[in-house]
Amino acid sequence: MRVHHLVGAKERGEKLTMLTAYDAVTARILDAAGTDMLLVGDSLGNVMLGYDSTMPVTLDEMVVATRSVASAATRALVVADLPFGTYEAGPEQALASAARLMRVGANAVKLEGGRPRAQTVKLLSDAGIPVVGHLGFTPQSVNKLGGFRVQGRGEDAQEALLADAVALADAGAVAIVLEMVPAPVASRITQAVPVPTIGIGAGAGCDGQVLVWTDMAGMTDWTPRFVRRFGQVGQALHQAAQDYNAAVQDGSFPGPAESFEA
Repeated sequence: MRVHHLVGAKERGEKLTMLTAYDAVTARILDAAGTDMLLVGDSLGNVMLGYDSTMPVTLDEMVVATRSVASAATRALVVADLPFGTYEAGPEQALASAARLMRVGANAVKLEGGRPRAQTVKLLSDAGIPVVGHLGFTPQSVNKLGGFRVQGRGEDAQEALLADAVALADAGAVAIVLEMVPAPVASRITQAVPVPTIGIGAGAGCDGQVLVWTDMAGMTDWTPRFVRRFGQVGQALHQAAQDYNAAVQDGSFPGPAESFEA
Protein backbone atom coordinates (compact mmCIF):
# COMPACT_ATOMS: atom_id res chain seq x y z
CA MET A 1 0.00 0.00 0.00
CA ARG A 2 1.38 3.37 -1.05
CA VAL A 3 0.07 6.92 -0.76
CA HIS A 4 -1.29 7.03 -4.31
CA HIS A 5 -3.29 3.87 -3.61
CA LEU A 6 -5.33 5.78 -1.01
CA VAL A 7 -6.92 8.18 -3.48
CA GLY A 8 -7.36 5.34 -5.95
CA ALA A 9 -9.34 3.39 -3.36
CA LYS A 10 -11.57 6.41 -2.70
CA GLU A 11 -12.22 6.88 -6.41
CA ARG A 12 -13.18 3.21 -6.77
CA GLY A 13 -15.34 3.24 -3.67
CA GLU A 14 -13.15 0.66 -1.91
CA LYS A 15 -13.16 0.93 1.87
CA LEU A 16 -9.78 1.33 3.56
CA THR A 17 -8.79 -0.35 6.82
CA MET A 18 -6.47 1.01 9.50
CA LEU A 19 -5.50 -0.44 12.87
CA THR A 20 -3.04 0.77 15.46
CA ALA A 21 0.16 -1.16 16.09
CA TYR A 22 3.00 -0.50 18.50
CA ASP A 23 5.37 -3.47 18.17
CA ALA A 24 6.77 -5.84 15.57
CA VAL A 25 4.85 -8.96 16.65
CA THR A 26 1.44 -7.31 16.41
CA ALA A 27 2.37 -5.39 13.26
CA ARG A 28 3.37 -8.61 11.49
CA ILE A 29 0.04 -10.26 12.32
CA LEU A 30 -2.10 -7.28 11.31
CA ASP A 31 -0.06 -6.73 8.15
CA ALA A 32 -0.43 -10.39 7.11
CA ALA A 33 -4.19 -10.10 7.69
CA GLY A 34 -4.38 -7.53 4.89
CA THR A 35 -4.78 -4.34 6.90
CA ASP A 36 -4.21 -1.37 4.58
CA MET A 37 -2.63 1.01 7.11
CA LEU A 38 -0.92 0.54 10.45
CA LEU A 39 -1.11 3.58 12.70
CA VAL A 40 1.66 3.92 15.25
CA GLY A 41 -0.60 6.05 17.38
CA ASP A 42 0.26 8.15 20.38
CA SER A 43 -2.39 5.94 21.97
CA LEU A 44 0.80 4.02 22.70
CA GLY A 45 0.74 5.97 25.95
CA ASN A 46 -2.60 4.60 27.11
CA VAL A 47 -2.30 1.11 25.62
CA MET A 48 1.33 0.14 26.15
CA LEU A 49 2.96 2.57 28.59
CA GLY A 50 0.30 2.92 31.27
CA TYR A 51 -0.22 6.68 30.90
CA ASP A 52 -3.67 8.12 31.58
CA SER A 53 -3.66 10.07 28.30
CA THR A 54 -1.61 10.59 25.16
CA MET A 55 -0.12 13.81 26.48
CA PRO A 56 3.05 12.38 28.13
CA VAL A 57 4.14 10.43 25.02
CA THR A 58 7.52 11.59 23.75
CA LEU A 59 9.01 11.64 20.29
CA ASP A 60 11.71 9.21 21.45
CA GLU A 61 9.00 6.72 22.45
CA MET A 62 7.28 7.15 19.10
CA VAL A 63 10.57 6.59 17.28
CA VAL A 64 11.09 3.22 19.02
CA ALA A 65 7.53 2.07 18.31
CA THR A 66 7.64 3.26 14.69
CA ARG A 67 10.91 1.45 14.03
CA SER A 68 9.43 -1.73 15.47
CA VAL A 69 6.26 -1.60 13.38
CA ALA A 70 8.04 -0.58 10.19
CA SER A 71 10.48 -3.46 10.54
CA ALA A 72 7.61 -5.96 10.44
CA ALA A 73 5.22 -4.44 7.90
CA THR A 74 5.65 -5.58 4.30
CA ARG A 75 2.33 -4.48 2.81
CA ALA A 76 0.62 -1.88 4.98
CA LEU A 77 1.25 1.86 4.88
CA VAL A 78 2.87 2.79 8.21
CA VAL A 79 1.55 6.09 9.62
CA ALA A 80 3.19 7.52 12.75
CA ASP A 81 1.69 10.11 15.07
CA LEU A 82 3.52 13.30 15.89
CA PRO A 83 3.07 13.44 19.68
CA PHE A 84 2.03 16.47 21.70
CA GLY A 85 4.64 19.22 21.82
CA THR A 86 6.57 18.13 18.73
CA TYR A 87 4.89 20.25 16.04
CA GLU A 88 2.73 22.97 17.61
CA ALA A 89 5.53 25.57 17.60
CA GLY A 90 5.41 25.72 13.81
CA PRO A 91 6.30 24.07 10.52
CA GLU A 92 10.03 23.89 11.15
CA GLN A 93 9.59 22.04 14.44
CA ALA A 94 7.12 19.70 12.74
CA LEU A 95 9.59 19.02 9.91
CA ALA A 96 12.37 18.09 12.33
CA SER A 97 10.05 15.81 14.29
CA ALA A 98 8.55 14.18 11.21
CA ALA A 99 11.98 13.57 9.71
CA ARG A 100 12.93 11.44 12.73
CA LEU A 101 9.89 9.22 12.25
CA MET A 102 10.44 8.92 8.51
CA ARG A 103 14.07 7.93 9.02
CA VAL A 104 13.05 4.88 11.05
CA GLY A 105 10.53 3.65 8.52
CA ALA A 106 7.29 5.63 8.67
CA ASN A 107 5.58 6.12 5.31
CA ALA A 108 3.55 9.09 6.56
CA VAL A 109 2.97 11.11 9.72
CA LYS A 110 -0.26 12.18 11.38
CA LEU A 111 -0.95 15.42 13.21
CA GLU A 112 -4.00 16.94 14.85
CA GLY A 113 -5.75 20.18 13.98
CA GLY A 114 -7.36 22.01 11.08
CA ARG A 115 -6.74 25.34 9.42
CA PRO A 116 -4.01 26.41 11.89
CA ARG A 117 -2.02 23.37 10.74
CA ALA A 118 -2.40 23.97 7.00
CA GLN A 119 0.96 25.73 6.67
CA THR A 120 2.66 22.88 8.49
CA VAL A 121 0.97 20.28 6.28
CA LYS A 122 2.11 22.16 3.19
CA LEU A 123 5.73 22.40 4.33
CA LEU A 124 5.88 18.70 5.17
CA SER A 125 4.21 17.76 1.89
CA ASP A 126 6.59 19.98 -0.07
CA ALA A 127 9.45 18.24 1.75
CA GLY A 128 8.20 14.87 0.53
CA ILE A 129 6.59 13.77 3.80
CA PRO A 130 3.01 12.53 3.39
CA VAL A 131 0.69 13.88 6.08
CA VAL A 132 -2.54 12.45 7.48
CA GLY A 133 -4.74 15.02 9.19
CA HIS A 134 -6.89 14.45 12.27
CA LEU A 135 -10.11 16.37 12.95
CA GLY A 136 -13.09 16.14 15.28
CA PHE A 137 -12.17 14.92 18.72
CA THR A 138 -8.43 15.38 18.93
CA PRO A 139 -6.99 13.64 22.02
CA GLN A 140 -4.03 16.00 22.36
CA SER A 141 -6.55 18.84 22.84
CA VAL A 142 -8.72 16.98 25.34
CA ASN A 143 -8.26 19.67 27.99
CA LYS A 144 -9.31 22.46 25.63
CA LEU A 145 -12.27 20.43 24.33
CA GLY A 146 -13.54 19.80 27.84
CA GLY A 147 -13.22 16.02 27.79
CA PHE A 148 -14.12 13.18 25.47
CA ARG A 149 -16.97 14.79 23.57
CA VAL A 150 -18.46 14.40 20.10
CA GLN A 151 -17.40 17.28 17.86
CA GLY A 152 -19.27 18.90 14.97
CA ARG A 153 -22.71 19.29 16.49
CA GLY A 154 -24.47 22.49 15.47
CA GLU A 155 -24.28 24.36 12.17
CA ASP A 156 -21.31 26.55 13.07
CA ALA A 157 -19.26 23.60 14.30
CA GLN A 158 -20.12 21.61 11.19
CA GLU A 159 -19.06 24.41 8.87
CA ALA A 160 -15.82 24.84 10.81
CA LEU A 161 -15.00 21.13 10.49
CA LEU A 162 -15.72 21.21 6.77
CA ALA A 163 -13.49 24.26 6.32
CA ASP A 164 -10.73 22.54 8.30
CA ALA A 165 -10.94 19.41 6.15
CA VAL A 166 -10.85 21.38 2.90
CA ALA A 167 -7.86 23.38 4.16
CA LEU A 168 -5.92 20.23 5.05
CA ALA A 169 -6.67 18.63 1.69
CA ASP A 170 -5.70 21.81 -0.17
CA ALA A 171 -2.43 21.92 1.80
CA GLY A 172 -1.53 18.41 0.63
CA ALA A 173 -2.84 15.99 3.27
CA VAL A 174 -3.12 12.47 1.84
CA ALA A 175 -5.95 11.42 4.18
CA ILE A 176 -7.94 12.79 7.11
CA VAL A 177 -8.99 10.95 10.26
CA LEU A 178 -12.41 12.02 11.57
CA GLU A 179 -12.90 11.09 15.22
CA MET A 180 -16.19 11.24 17.14
CA VAL A 181 -18.01 13.24 14.50
CA PRO A 182 -21.74 12.82 13.78
CA ALA A 183 -22.19 10.41 10.88
CA PRO A 184 -24.02 12.89 8.58
CA VAL A 185 -21.29 15.48 9.12
CA ALA A 186 -18.54 12.96 8.37
CA SER A 187 -20.35 11.89 5.21
CA ARG A 188 -20.60 15.49 4.06
CA ILE A 189 -16.89 16.04 4.64
CA THR A 190 -16.09 12.79 2.84
CA GLN A 191 -17.98 13.96 -0.22
CA ALA A 192 -16.38 17.40 -0.13
CA VAL A 193 -12.68 16.46 -0.06
CA PRO A 194 -10.70 14.57 -2.72
CA VAL A 195 -8.65 12.57 -0.20
CA PRO A 196 -9.86 9.61 1.86
CA THR A 197 -11.48 10.14 5.23
CA ILE A 198 -10.80 7.53 7.91
CA GLY A 199 -13.49 7.36 10.54
CA ILE A 200 -13.39 6.42 14.20
CA GLY A 201 -16.76 6.99 15.75
CA ALA A 202 -17.79 8.86 12.59
CA GLY A 203 -20.21 6.48 10.91
CA ALA A 204 -20.06 4.31 7.83
CA GLY A 205 -19.95 7.14 5.31
CA CYS A 206 -16.19 7.63 5.62
CA ASP A 207 -13.81 6.14 3.07
CA GLY A 208 -12.26 3.88 5.71
CA GLN A 209 -12.20 3.03 9.39
CA VAL A 210 -9.58 2.91 12.15
CA LEU A 211 -9.66 1.30 15.59
CA VAL A 212 -7.17 0.79 18.38
CA TRP A 213 -6.22 -2.84 17.91
CA THR A 214 -6.58 -3.80 21.57
CA ASP A 215 -10.16 -2.50 21.54
CA MET A 216 -10.94 -4.28 18.27
CA ALA A 217 -9.51 -7.60 19.49
CA GLY A 218 -11.13 -7.60 22.93
CA MET A 219 -8.05 -6.96 25.04
CA THR A 220 -9.66 -4.37 27.33
CA ASP A 221 -12.40 -4.42 29.96
CA TRP A 222 -14.03 -1.26 28.58
CA THR A 223 -14.34 0.06 25.06
CA PRO A 224 -15.85 3.26 23.63
CA ARG A 225 -19.35 3.12 22.16
CA PHE A 226 -18.02 3.25 18.60
CA VAL A 227 -15.91 0.10 18.99
CA ARG A 228 -16.99 -3.37 17.88
CA ARG A 229 -15.02 -6.29 19.33
CA PHE A 230 -14.01 -8.69 16.59
CA GLY A 231 -12.32 -11.16 18.91
CA GLN A 232 -11.62 -12.08 22.53
CA VAL A 233 -7.84 -12.07 22.50
CA GLY A 234 -7.66 -10.87 26.10
CA GLN A 235 -9.72 -13.82 27.29
CA ALA A 236 -7.63 -16.25 25.22
CA LEU A 237 -4.39 -14.83 26.62
CA HIS A 238 -5.74 -15.02 30.16
CA GLN A 239 -6.65 -18.68 29.66
CA ALA A 240 -3.28 -19.47 28.08
CA ALA A 241 -1.47 -17.91 31.05
CA GLN A 242 -3.62 -19.87 33.48
CA ASP A 243 -2.91 -23.11 31.62
CA TYR A 244 0.83 -22.37 31.61
CA ASN A 245 0.87 -21.61 35.33
CA ALA A 246 -1.00 -24.82 36.10
CA ALA A 247 1.31 -26.93 33.90
CA VAL A 248 4.42 -25.56 35.60
CA GLN A 249 2.96 -26.01 39.06
CA ASP A 250 1.82 -29.61 38.50
CA GLY A 251 5.10 -30.58 36.83
CA SER A 252 3.66 -31.44 33.42
CA PHE A 253 5.70 -28.66 31.75
CA PRO A 254 8.33 -29.04 30.58
CA GLY A 255 7.82 -32.63 29.52
CA PRO A 256 10.02 -34.94 27.42
CA ALA A 257 9.07 -33.12 24.22
CA GLU A 258 10.36 -29.81 25.62
CA SER A 259 13.53 -31.22 27.21
CA PHE A 260 16.98 -32.17 25.89
CA GLU A 261 18.69 -35.53 26.35
CA ALA A 262 22.24 -35.80 27.64
